[in-house]
Amino acid sequence: MILRRLALLAILSAVSSFAQDSAPPAPAPSPAEPVSTDPRIRGAQAFASSGCPQCHTIRGNGGVKGPDLSGVGRRLNDEQIRAQIQNGSKQMPAFSDVLQASETDDLVAYLHSLRDKSKHPKK
Repeated sequence: MILRRLALLAILSAVSSFAQDSAPPAPAPSPAEPVSTDPRIRGAQAFASSGCPQCHTIRGNGGVKGPDLSGVGRRLNDEQIRAQIQNGSKQMPAFSDVLQASETDDLVAYLHSLRDKSKHPKK
């Protein structure tokens, strides 16, 4: 009787092990977001994911520690925007060691596309 139980346990253990090994693989996770071919869209995504809205506002959304960037494309050219991102300033940290070159390029494209009228009062 004991031998039968031991044999049955051995068989159940072997079947259980086989069932685990032959289980179908879990489905692969789907990508979170498709990658856009438009650098302005990738730049907007980089802006959001890099924490830029914590300090900067665009069209009323974001922080107020840094300047409103809604019209930065009217005020600065690509190289000025790139220099600001890479080198920072007195209050803004440099992001040259944080962002990849492609992310910086995309951010420049996005920020340069922001051409809302300046909200500074005319003197």
